[in-house]
Amino acid sequence: MTRQYHEQRWGVVAGALIIQASLGAVYIWSVFQTPLLAQFPGWSETQATLPAQLVIAIFAFAVILGGRIQDRLGPRLVGSVGGLILGLGLILAGFTGDFAEGPALAWLVGTYAVIGGLGIGMAYVCPVATCVKWFPDKRGLITGLAVAGFGAGAFFFAPLARALIGGGDYELFGLALFPLPQVGVFDTFMVLGVIFLVAVVLGAQLLRNPPPGYCPPGWTPPAAAAGQAPGRADFTPAEMLRTPTFWLLWVTYLAGSTAGLMVIMKAAPIWEAFSLSAAVEVPVSHKRFASIASAAAMAVAVLALFNAAGRILWGRVSDSLGRKQTLILMFVLCALVLFTLDWMRPYPLYLLGVSLVALCFGGYLALYPAIAADYYGTRHIGVNYGLLFTAYGSGGLLGPFLAAVLLETTEGVEYQALDASGALATRVFQLGDYDIAFLAAGLLCLAAAVLTLALRAPRRSDARQARQAAASTEATAALPVCRQS
Repeated sequence: MTRQYHEQRWGVVAGALIIQASLGAVYIWSVFQTPLLAQFPGWSETQATLPAQLVIAIFAFAVILGGRIQDRLGPRLVGSVGGLILGLGLILAGFTGDFAEGPALAWLVGTYAVIGGLGIGMAYVCPVATCVKWFPDKRGLITGLAVAGFGAGAFFFAPLARALIGGGDYELFGLALFPLPQVGVFDTFMVLGVIFLVAVVLGAQLLRNPPPGYCPPGWTPPAAAAGQAPGRADFTPAEMLRTPTFWLLWVTYLAGSTAGLMVIMKAAPIWEAFSLSAAVEVPVSHKRFASIASAAAMAVAVLALFNAAGRILWGRVSDSLGRKQTLILMFVLCALVLFTLDWMRPYPLYLLGVSLVALCFGGYLALYPAIAADYYGTRHIGVNYGLLFTAYGSGGLLGPFLAAVLLETTEGVEYQALDASGALATRVFQLGDYDIAFLAAGLLCLAAAVLTLALRAPRRSDARQARQAAASTEATAALPVCRQS
């Protein structure tokens, strides 16, 4: 039985990666932004950013709902339902082109952001909550792996979306792998919706909770802290919310998410602005603009790899160095990069800059669920981490919003692009200066590093300890001890 469980828990990780790679395509919004602005020239930068902001926010708050349901009904059912809802949202988003500019924005928000975000949140929490229960011995590393696919998904889907929108080859690292037809921005939503629906539902079939009292082979649970009832390290959501530690974690998570999502959700238009600001011949030719757009999509794909790698790397580092020290290191590194990102205009430097931001951002997504499990236990991890994850959702609202509001528009640059009929059309790209937005995000990261210095494990009141001691005695027979068979 021990070997069977050992193999089964790695099957859960495989299911988690399949699900998260599909859900992580939420990070490719920046690939859609310029084509959508070309279709709806009356939209402002802030309006074009709105679906990206709201999908992150709704996704994060839906994690609470998904966590509560999966704590009761199990991860397989909830993950499958989440995949169905996500696929439906993107398929419906494909009808956005049937509306005028005002109704089109409302439709896109309602389908892509609201329905899609609800599906992502329902499905996202299931792999995370399941994996931390199977791997108490490698909690930092495994939460990193569980969410690594979420970061890596954009690596595969950003080039796919760009090629489907504008036509041409599917490219990775500049290598043309195979040609794809031009289906346009709206049908691309539909294609991705079908892919995500199938992948998430299939991945969810691999998820299942461990048996009661499961322990990995060769692992012994750590001794209970002084004054803590043995085997009862779990906080209810209400108890967690009453601890100052939760709110410190929430604020720092907000800061890191705001900074990371500001860059990740704007990576493509930022590079397009950097490139077009140096254009000599205007209007920029279709071939030249297609090359710029391809490089922008590749930037999204590359930072996705670093986003995924950061979840594994920092999770593993935190198991050795400690969660607190690792968080401080990530916040400081992210701040330093953001302070210099506006000067990183050569493409290799730009890739390095956004990749380092994504590396740190991925670490936040790995460490905070591990910290939630460390500090508040795993019995209510679905809801508890869902509540903490609202900081990420708030960062999804704040980060892209700051990038759009603090953007200083300088001038418009004409470029040529193919319209829906395949004919060349001249469009205008509004150049902007993101320097103030980068500075604000960097300062947030520095503030988070300082606040993290005060991070301490939550302490229970004496009354709660007494209640737990009594409950522990009564429940000893009902609760199985940690076993390896």
